[in-house]
Amino acid sequence: MSLTTGLNAAVSSLSATAEQMSVVSRNVARAGDSHASRKTANVITAPGGGVRVVSVTREANQALLEKMLGATTDASAQKAIVEALDVLDQTNGDPQLDASPAARIAKFASALQLYAQSPQDDLVARSAVSAAKDLAGALNSATQTVQQVRSQADADIASSVSRLNDLLAQFETVNDRIKLAPSRGADITDDLDQRDLILASISEEIGIRTVTRANGDMAIYTDNGLTLFDTHPRAVTFDATSSYQPSTIGSPVLVDGVAVTGSTGPTGSVSGRIAALTQVRDSIAVTYQSQLDEIARGLVNAFAESDQSASPTLPDAPGLFTWSGGPAMPGASLQPGMAGTIKVNASVDPSQGGDASRLRDGGISNPGNPAYVYNATGAAGYSDRLNQLLDGLDQQVNFDPAAAAGSKASIAQFASSSVAWLQGARKTASDNAQYKSTLLARSSDALSNATGVNLDEEMTLLLELERSYQASSKLVSTIDNMFGALLAVAGR
Repeated sequence: MSLTTGLNAAVSSLSATAEQMSVVSRNVARAGDSHASRKTANVITAPGGGVRVVSVTREANQALLEKMLGATTDASAQKAIVEALDVLDQTNGDPQLDASPAARIAKFASALQLYAQSPQDDLVARSAVSAAKDLAGALNSATQTVQQVRSQADADIASSVSRLNDLLAQFETVNDRIKLAPSRGADITDDLDQRDLILASISEEIGIRTVTRANGDMAIYTDNGLTLFDTHPRAVTFDATSSYQPSTIGSPVLVDGVAVTGSTGPTGSVSGRIAALTQVRDSIAVTYQSQLDEIARGLVNAFAESDQSASPTLPDAPGLFTWSGGPAMPGASLQPGMAGTIKVNASVDPSQGGDASRLRDGGISNPGNPAYVYNATGAAGYSDRLNQLLDGLDQQVNFDPAAAAGSKASIAQFASSSVAWLQGARKTASDNAQYKSTLLARSSDALSNATGVNLDEEMTLLLELERSYQASSKLVSTIDNMFGALLAVAGR
């Protein structure tokens, strides 16, 4: 080998080693980044015996990446459901405070029992009416909370859709750089890392599948088959609803005009945070609202007054408890939003100028009509009506199966079943969230172990490259000395 050939080989080795050290330094700098993949400078032997870096590649594992994306989707969805159920559980409050509708029913029944034992005591009568107002207030407050949860879920869907559109725009920018890289010979490993990071963020909002094509181009599809990105982002749209009432129906999320959430969506369903928020808004909160409405309907029916004439002709009318549909009775079917409008009839409420003794005597529904009076003699010790009302609270009645808390039970039993349903949903969601979170952590660790940076390995490689650099430098120095000696001899 000539000195020139040796010098060229040593210089090319210095250059290649410097590039390799630069790549290793990049790895070391991002060793703590869970989204960074390990980069490798690929070296080949060049004609004439030298070496050069021909490309920089990164460690990748598509199977583990897809598993991590799926775990991200599931964990994000479960977190959204748990957060919503935690807010709904505020309607029950601390069990020791007895503020839930079920606890208020028990308190009211106790107050009514005391009044039945002392029907002549006006103070006890007022206490019973006050307990009834607390019960109605608990149902009103719970309805407000449920609708606030639905409204917040709707607002969060709008935020998620906005974020999703932003992420798809970012994805287009990075994807375009990756597609153009082969023609420019550019290092795209950091762009590939960034694209994977954007995919992970997208998967938090909606479940996705990806397809990689020529030149590294990638298309994204929802997990139910709709195109999210193919060369350009598809439009993801959503019409937010500013406020919610029990009868309000929220809008679906659309991709290119096709619904991906709600009953109007195509066969199959998407997953992710958007889908979970839609489930909260349109299913979980609606079911709980139905339970509250059924409790209210049961109370109005149980405390209704009937025509006490010898030959009854008048219809039943709301008594102690009335609602926005009064003076009509709610009937045997679910009345959406009834829990938000139930209240104590003003004619029996002393704070509204009413007479609490009407709870004992009747005539609450229409004080001017004696047909609805039960205590026709006005006896102070009359307790038959109060005992009848207590029996009504304990009576097994039919509830709408759509409320998912039992189809036949007493009002108190149904209210307790509602609490159990909510607690069961919270427990299930919490367990699922913990499991999905653990699965995400393990999936991320597996991907990081397979493709991430190991600091010990990088430092070992860096030491080897330093030795190689020193050896090449030594060779250059030796050849330089040899050239100097040759020139010295030639100059004599």
